[in-house]
Amino acid sequence: LAVKDPTAVERANLLNMAKLSIKGLIESALSFGRTLDSDYPPLQQFFVVMEHCLKHGLKVRKSFLSYNKTIWGPLELVEKLYPEAEEIAASVRDLPGLKTPLGRARAWLRLALMQKKMADYLRCLIIQRDLLSEFYEYHALMMEEEGAVIVGLLVGLNVIDANLCVKGEDLDSQVGVIDFSMYLKSDEDIGSKERNVQIAAILDQKNYVEELNRQLNSTVSSLHARVDSLEKSNTKLIEELAIAKNNIIKLQEENHQLRSENTLILMKTQHHLEATKVDVEAELQTYKHSRQGLDDMYNDARRQLREESQLRQDMENELVVQVSMKHEIELAMKLLEKDIHEKQDALIGLRQQLDEVKAINMEMYQKLQVSEDTMKEKNEIIGRLEDKTNQINATMKQLEQRLQQAEKAQMEAEAEDEKLKQEYVNKSESLQKEFSQKEKQLLQLETDLKIEKEWRQTLEDDLQKEKETVSHLRIETQEIVNLKKEFLKLQEKNNQLKRICQDQEAALEELASKLSESKLKIEDIKEANKALKGQVWLKDKEATHCKLCEKEFSLSKRKHHCRNCGEIFCNACSDNELPLPSSPKPVRVCDSCHAILIQRCSSNVP
Repeated sequence: LAVKDPTAVERANLLNMAKLSIKGLIESALSFGRTLDSDYPPLQQFFVVMEHCLKHGLKVRKSFLSYNKTIWGPLELVEKLYPEAEEIAASVRDLPGLKTPLGRARAWLRLALMQKKMADYLRCLIIQRDLLSEFYEYHALMMEEEGAVIVGLLVGLNVIDANLCVKGEDLDSQVGVIDFSMYLKSDEDIGSKERNVQIAAILDQKNYVEELNRQLNSTVSSLHARVDSLEKSNTKLIEELAIAKNNIIKLQEENHQLRSENTLILMKTQHHLEATKVDVEAELQTYKHSRQGLDDMYNDARRQLREESQLRQDMENELVVQVSMKHEIELAMKLLEKDIHEKQDALIGLRQQLDEVKAINMEMYQKLQVSEDTMKEKNEIIGRLEDKTNQINATMKQLEQRLQQAEKAQMEAEAEDEKLKQEYVNKSESLQKEFSQKEKQLLQLETDLKIEKEWRQTLEDDLQKEKETVSHLRIETQEIVNLKKEFLKLQEKNNQLKRICQDQEAALEELASKLSESKLKIEDIKEANKALKGQVWLKDKEATHCKLCEKEFSLSKRKHHCRNCGEIFCNACSDNELPLPSSPKPVRVCDSCHAILIQRCSSNVP
């Protein structure tokens, strides 16, 4: 024969005892028909059995004086795992009469039973087996499957209402001995089965009502949580709408500012273009006049050369011709000085234009610093303008070089007055060079005009880009309008949910009023049953008339008999009806004792 494990036998015995004690406690409580006190023997035996189950396989802990073996350690863990158990632990610690940890554990078990949460607390302990291994051996009842079975059996104790006084009891010195005589059957138990069935039906109805109340409370709490979440989302959406409105207003203001700045820039550029056009036309006219004068001088020089070739023999005539040529040279010098002054004026105008262009560049740069994110492309335009200014500076330097060259030419002309013959040849060459230089100047001015046209095109491109930004802003405004519509839809949904919540609260109130009425009627029925236990039913032959209306029973007036008081009524007089959760239809009730009526066949009808 295989030897059984003694710890397994102990676990099986404790499980069987737990089953017997829980079953006996529930049956005796149902037959007792009221809330249980601390002096109730089955309840005391239940606590003793629970102590033995919790002590099984408990590890011995060393202390300073002796070895300690109590169940308060694992029970104290429950408040860390289940936050609702903090109240029980705090109240147990605050009890003045308790001195030992075993007494605190007994008080904790009694308070958990009164709360109807003993099964929930112990289930949290069984799940956390890593923590339980610090207090129990591996073969303990709480570490094996039997512990889970006991926790499942403890759920049935929620039917019982316990009213225990923990404060005055001496829980430290109680002796935990199991009384097996309570679990043996007797003849009286067999005789009271019918009564237990009736009381069980009433208690089932009571438990049904309690479960309904719990479910309704849970639905109400979930609805409140949904309403709170919807209100929070509502407030968030309102804040986002306000932020979006402020952003729209700011964007509109920036749009107006940019438009005004664009108009100002366009006006300024148009004025500058017109001024530059006028200046260029004036320069072209002056250049044409100067070119005509130079052509005339060139022709005169050729004529003078021909005359000198013809009149070489006459020195006197040559002197006269030289004097006249000096006067003509002085006039030419004056013309050259006038041209130089005009060129200096043109240079001053170009410098002013350069200063204005620089001022415009500075303004554009400041505006670009203000709107760096939206106007990055304008930096390229400023670079182009700076290139243009560099080109203009280069042209200015070239003009200054040309002026210096002209001044050098003047010095050479004054130095070479003595050598007229050689100067004529040199002058013709210098005039040709100046003519070529003026042609180059014309080409440079034409290139400047092309650059200004390109600058104008870049400004037009900037305007187009700004128009595109305006279209983007319009699209964003449309999106904000769509967000407003969605917000209004969410508000409507919120209002609908609030209405549904109000309807459900009204339905809950109606259910509570009906339940309270049914409880009052059940209590009246119980009192009537106690008062009318000794009465006897009337016989069918003797009951020929209704007690209330005193009319004879027939097919239309059927008999209805009361279980408790024994009175017989007709169906017209017994109109009182009581709704019960166990039956689909309402039940007729006696007018005097409010007990349930039973329909019987009339003695006059076969």
